[in-house]
Amino acid sequence: MKTITFMLLLLSLSGCGLQPWVKPYERQNLADPIMSFNRDPVASNYMHHVYQAREASRGAEGGSGGGCGCN
Repeated sequence: MKTITFMLLLLSLSGCGLQPWVKPYERQNLADPIMSFNRDPVASNYMHHVYQAREASRGAEGGSGGGCGCN
């Protein structure tokens, strides 16, 4: 039992020593707009606003205001 506990502890601590895999000069590739999840940021922001206005009465997003969209 002690051996299993020690092995699990060793395995969990080994994950703390990992270095980031993305080098600073490779981050420009991740910042490319083609890597974005939303293809149209204007439409995505509008839909997020509509979702917040609709769901604010239930507290889903934590936004303030009512469900009428007049916030």
